Amino acid sequence: MKSALPVVLDLTGRLVVAVGGGPVSARRVRSFLEEGAVVRVVAPWACEDLRDLAATGRVEWVERDYAGPADLDGAWFVHTATGEPSVDREVAADAEALRVWCVDATDAAGTTASVTARADVTTPDGRVTIAAYAAGDPGLAVTVRDGVEQALATGRLDLRRTRTHGRRGWVALVGGGPGADGLLTARGHELLASADVVVLDRLAPRGVVDRLPASVRVIDVGKTPGHHPVPQARINDVLVEEAQRGLGVVRLKGGDPYVLGRGGEERAACEAAGVPVEVVPGVTSAVSVPAAAGIPVTHRGVARGFTVVTGHDDVPALPTGGDHTLVLLMGVTTLPRTMDLLATHGRSPDCPVAVVERGFAPDQRVTVGTVATIADRAEAVGIEAPAVVVVGDVVRLAPAWTDEPA
Repeated sequence: MKSALPVVLDLTGRLVVAVGGGPVSARRVRSFLEEGAVVRVVAPWACEDLRDLAATGRVEWVERDYAGPADLDGAWFVHTATGEPSVDREVAADAEALRVWCVDATDAAGTTASVTARADVTTPDGRVTIAAYAAGDPGLAVTVRDGVEQALATGRLDLRRTRTHGRRGWVALVGGGPGADGLLTARGHELLASADVVVLDRLAPRGVVDRLPASVRVIDVGKTPGHHPVPQARINDVLVEEAQRGLGVVRLKGGDPYVLGRGGEERAACEAAGVPVEVVPGVTSAVSVPAAAGIPVTHRGVARGFTVVTGHDDVPALPTGGDHTLVLLMGVTTLPRTMDLLATHGRSPDCPVAVVERGFAPDQRVTVGTVATIADRAEAVGIEAPAVVVVGDVVRLAPAWTDEPA
């Protein structure tokens, strides 16, 4: 196997010459441009992607055959992919004579330089580039690259910085979804793999947190109904204080930070303190938990829209037809009053209602009834939070529904 030294090149503002106008050349040209290079393409014809880049002035297109060393004048790096082995060998030989590194895309075994199979992961501390090289076998390099990229995206590889001197702290508000580990987004996993501190909600996916390294400090600020041991103002302060120490902080929340999750307040507190903050949406329980029970919040011919409200406050006057779905979050303790208010506002006493407890958990439970009966049914079976309440005709689509719910 030919020996090789993987290196990173800064191409910013430097000339790269690409000989050849086909799709292979186009892919490489785009990557050179992404790294800030100045690109000259030498080819008698060009594929559509290269033509578009030339038309917008992003590359210089010399529209003719390769004419010798003069075409490489000023180049720091050369890439040749003409499809004609004799031309590619000529370009490579001219580049070597000029002591300029050249990638010969048609000769993986003989080229003096290679572009690795690569992927980028962006963390709040900067970009991490994954590069894989397998001499003479680009396909194997791609396979290895994809495996490492997947491990990073799922949080199985650590992205925490080891050089932290002078580091600027940051906060990420990450929606953890309804609690199932598999519903956390890939971006959420990347940020957890980058964090020094995780500030945790009660309904966040605990399995993901349990797998974090021991070096990651976990601060539990979870609230239960009627019991808020850490007030919201203090949570805001914790996020800012930890970031101002130069640490990376993930605020891991159940559901979505911006759906009745007070994420807007936390972001405002960070921005007021000059702390960089990123918001990562989560799968909101307002949609996902009904789905886990077989209830779509909209359905053709049944419901054309839906409203999400908090059960902490009196429910406002809303569309009263069964074709408009109402989803209540945090509404277990106020369920009897909410049903009374819905009836007062005009909802039919026969309108179907479902209460879904512990959505996506192994012990998920669905209790169904109507506006008139659900409060008594909930008391009879001992419904507890966390639960999502769904009101509307879509409830009849749930497997738990019967014409006369027991």
